[in-house]
Amino acid sequence: MPKVALYARYSTDNQIVVSIEDQFRICREHAGRERWQVVDTYHDAAISGASVILRPGVQSLLQDAQRGRFDIVLAEALDRVSRDQADVATLFKHLRFAGVQIVTLAEAEISELHVGLKGTMNALFLKDLAAKTHRGLRGRVEKGKAGGGLCYGYDVVKRTDSEGEPVRGERTINRAEAAIVRRIFREFAVGKSPHAIATDLNRDGIPGPFGHTWGTRRFGATPAGAMVSSTTSFMPGCWSETGSAS
Repeated sequence: MPKVALYARYSTDNQIVVSIEDQFRICREHAGRERWQVVDTYHDAAISGASVILRPGVQSLLQDAQRGRFDIVLAEALDRVSRDQADVATLFKHLRFAGVQIVTLAEAEISELHVGLKGTMNALFLKDLAAKTHRGLRGRVEKGKAGGGLCYGYDVVKRTDSEGEPVRGERTINRAEAAIVRRIFREFAVGKSPHAIATDLNRDGIPGPFGHTWGTRRFGATPAGAMVSSTTSFMPGCWSETGSAS
């Protein structure tokens, strides 16, 4: 009876955690029909399909393949393993050297032809996805909305449109944090150093972005003053003394 290892992956873009178990379930059903013995499962959760290198599940699978633990790797589809053409080719080469086949529910047994054609298609998909994502973020920013992340001084606005879809990129000013932002600008404008500003904020017990302590890395000097947040820049507009963005 051939021994089979199951591999599953989900990414954060449009899937949820239960996707892993769903993939394992349909793979087990297929293995049962083929009378294959499932000896182990491997998975990577919330990791992009663009690279295999940093995925611990794939690395463990390769190590066990070299030890001869199984004869077949079964996955839902080749793009569940990776969408990167070079990674697919490398994985295929290593598994073949270990005498292990790759079988997917979508493509059946994977051959050099699948690696070439499917890998090219997946690479083109990633390129197209990146372009569409960049275009979408640019359009959102040009409309005065946030491109992503959460800047200190703002809260995320959670609402839906007329069709019930979430509206993305909207922010509202957090008035408590806005007061801290204006304090930082004022102190920087009169010549106070970022280090002194951070020291005083920590001494006063004021939490920094995401609850962290304040440090000089939280500030970036600009010709106009001090920029708050080490993770993202301000939305279009500027702070005013009334606590609004204009």
